[in-house]
Amino acid sequence: MSPFDLVIKYWLALVAGIVAGVLPRGDFPARRRLALGLITALTVVSVQWLWPVEAAAGQDTEEWPHLLNLLIGLPIVGGVALLFIPRQMLSLIRGFTLAVLGVGFVASLALLTVPMTAGWHFQYIKDWIPSVGIRWHVAVDGISLWLILMTTFMAPIAAYASFGSIKTQIKELAICLLLLQGAMLGAFVALDLFLFFVFWELMLVPMYVMIGIWGGAEKIKAALKLFIYTMAGSMLLLAGILYVVWAHQKLTGTWSFDYLALSRVALPWTAQVVCFFAFSIAFFIKVPMWPVHTWLPDAHVQAPTGGSVILAAVMLKLGTYAYLRFSMGLFPGPAWKYAANMAAVAILGGILYGALVAWKQTDAKRLVAYSSVAHLGFVMLGLFGATATGIQGAVLQMVNHGISTGALFLLVGVIYDRRHTRLIAEFGGIAKVMPIYAALFVVVTFSSIGVPGTNGFVGEFMVIIGTATSKALDRFAGIQTIGAAAGVILAAVYMLSMVQRVFFGPLTHPKNKALKDISPRESVALAPLVLMIFVIGLFPSIFLDRMKDSVAMASTQFKELSEQSIVYARDTAQLHPVEAFPPAFLKGAPGFDGASDEKEPEHPDDHDHGAHGAVPAKRDGALAERGGNR
Repeated sequence: MSPFDLVIKYWLALVAGIVAGVLPRGDFPARRRLALGLITALTVVSVQWLWPVEAAAGQDTEEWPHLLNLLIGLPIVGGVALLFIPRQMLSLIRGFTLAVLGVGFVASLALLTVPMTAGWHFQYIKDWIPSVGIRWHVAVDGISLWLILMTTFMAPIAAYASFGSIKTQIKELAICLLLLQGAMLGAFVALDLFLFFVFWELMLVPMYVMIGIWGGAEKIKAALKLFIYTMAGSMLLLAGILYVVWAHQKLTGTWSFDYLALSRVALPWTAQVVCFFAFSIAFFIKVPMWPVHTWLPDAHVQAPTGGSVILAAVMLKLGTYAYLRFSMGLFPGPAWKYAANMAAVAILGGILYGALVAWKQTDAKRLVAYSSVAHLGFVMLGLFGATATGIQGAVLQMVNHGISTGALFLLVGVIYDRRHTRLIAEFGGIAKVMPIYAALFVVVTFSSIGVPGTNGFVGEFMVIIGTATSKALDRFAGIQTIGAAAGVILAAVYMLSMVQRVFFGPLTHPKNKALKDISPRESVALAPLVLMIFVIGLFPSIFLDRMKDSVAMASTQFKELSEQSIVYARDTAQLHPVEAFPPAFLKGAPGFDGASDEKEPEHPDDHDHGAHGAVPAKRDGALAERGGNR
């Protein structure tokens, strides 16, 4: 393609980039103008590139098997490499860190070159500890795709913001950022439960250090609270993993920590429930859900701005993602049976309680922290409803929350750097002296409360529709839909109330009269997030199209297996038959070649009662009994 053809094809991106570079007024450095122009142009190009098109018949796109290894290993190796750079070379340390994270983001875009059909992509499997069935098994599907891209997208922004506000111990900060990035990506792509647990624990260490060293006045308390809550949940998670692995070994005679193999295990009902809550409580702590949410406001308030951005945008999503992948995938019976109860907790203890507590906050950062409890209540509600629409909305809302709340924490950090206070009462009328900052804050606020045209609207709307049509929520679906809708209204109340008190009214405080508007550096950090607010809000099909097949497969599989798990797994552990799973799901499972070759004990006398062996794929009356067991 000639340069002229490229100009014709991407003329809109070229014009948008020029306008974005020329638009800023005043003393705006040329390099910042260039950065804004490039960000805007690349955003427009990405919309054109990602626009859903019909794949050519028989098209087979090659997948590089080491791509996920590169995404995980690059920041970890980069963090180790920083150990050999003298701490006095601050510019080199900052530049190297941003370069590693930037290369990781560019490399992650290769995930978009493959149609996200149902099943696993970019799969890589290597025996790690064969004696106990532990493998390095990583893969991506349409559910984890956008969470991986959000991680690689947000990390350079958080690092860029951190280097602008933190002036001490830069080398240690850069190492923490890189190690945290590798651990988070590893947790999103791991399909071996031992590997997942390693990454789950590893990402706690850098965040603990970031809060404990660069946090606020009560940083040690906040860091310890984060550590204790997370470790308590992790011990439950580890116990649950070991029990399921032991049960699988008893049924098949082989050890395996592989998620695909363990998905076939149908434990006795009591064991199912205990393991389900062992897994889920660990994930609920990470989300967090009421009543295990109290670590989050302290962690957010005390964390440095970059730490708050990563915590809100990525780390909390590991809880929601893990519930969808592992709790619903391994224990579909209890996940269905207790869906209505957990949805009630998500609405009352998350959406409504989080909104009401946020409304009464006097600290802007703590208000945004409690808004996360409310917004992630919507995500969990979409997962509990277990409809394809609700799950799609929940996954999209994970991305939306990361962008909107990440931007809010950056904006709160801007005003804190100027006034060294986050108390809402200390401000008022500052739109008169910071008009651009005020405009950006209002845009992000509209995104947070779900105004149509912004990213927040689409996800919340799909979750509410999914809740209203959910069979898992049964007769409670209607009242829970009303509760979720009330949460949308309360979100507007507490966010717009803060905007009114901070930006409008008389400018009375003397210190506020000398405030400088948003700087070029801060504009560059915020520009990608503001652009993505409108990209997702105006073109949601770009994101929904690539997850729909994976979500449809997960939703169907969950509903079918939940029947079997509830009806048949009463007294003895059993194996779901291979035929109960789509071949695309079992791709890469130990010993799977399209037919079952694992040892399944045969007990003909007990087969009709499901005491041993494989669970029958279907049985009349399963739906009726499932409803009766609620």
